[in-house]
Amino acid sequence: MIRTNKDKLPIVSVCGQTQHPTAKYPGYHVGYDGQGRILAGTGGITYNYFIGDICTGIAGDHIEPGCSTYNPDPKCNAAYNLLSCVGNEAVVISGEAKGEKGYVVGTHGGVEHVMIAFSADTLAKLTLSDQFMIRSCGQGLRLLDHDDVHVFNLDPDLLEKMDIREEGKTVIIKVAKIIPACLMGSGLGASTLQSGDYDIMMHDQETVDRLGLMDLRFGDLVAIEDHYGLNGPDYRQGAMTIGVIVHSDSFSSGHGPGVCAIMTSAGHLKAEIDASANLKKYLQFAK
Repeated sequence: MIRTNKDKLPIVSVCGQTQHPTAKYPGYHVGYDGQGRILAGTGGITYNYFIGDICTGIAGDHIEPGCSTYNPDPKCNAAYNLLSCVGNEAVVISGEAKGEKGYVVGTHGGVEHVMIAFSADTLAKLTLSDQFMIRSCGQGLRLLDHDDVHVFNLDPDLLEKMDIREEGKTVIIKVAKIIPACLMGSGLGASTLQSGDYDIMMHDQETVDRLGLMDLRFGDLVAIEDHYGLNGPDYRQGAMTIGVIVHSDSFSSGHGPGVCAIMTSAGHLKAEIDASANLKKYLQFAK
């Protein structure tokens, strides 16, 4: 098993609540094709899309699976987003669903949401005023034998469940898709990937078809070629960033399925294609 500093990581509570969807009147948003649309977007409780489901072709924009959450205090929300890691356990602490458990499946920059996966039965009990406590753990996680492979936004228990192996100084991880650097859009220029996400641009249909991106799923692990993300996403030949798909496709120019980064290296990460490389499998999540 890959050696980490798991035993040195603090486990800290962070709390949030359901975020109501927001909009600006009259609500039209002009897409990459010049067409105005009024569609469901970020926020709220999404009852019919879960990790493992296709995230493209949806009649919506930046749809977040499961429950979208935030903390209404801006400083607390900053910590909520920075400390919540993919795979952290989340517990409902109010309302009819009190005591039900789910998992953090990623963060969404710009709106600063933390998305939590719950079963369909639990989602049906939630309200837009419910509150959640997350056992945050993962920031500061290190691979002890791989100084050039940097890990963030990832629960150490989830890391141990993923299909990872070592060959000398190289860490090999299974991913559902490999994304060329040129397709990464919104989110470039951020100073850190330890919060939020950045998007895969999907509006060149020939490229999308050639790479088979229309079957991308919420929760898929993907590898981004030639991107180094230690201090924010940056182009670097031979580098690689690994992330998780956290929101749906978009009609906005420069936008598309969002990637919450969990790992990066300047030259010691290698990706192998495995269509089953999805959080649904690693978290043993059932709708």
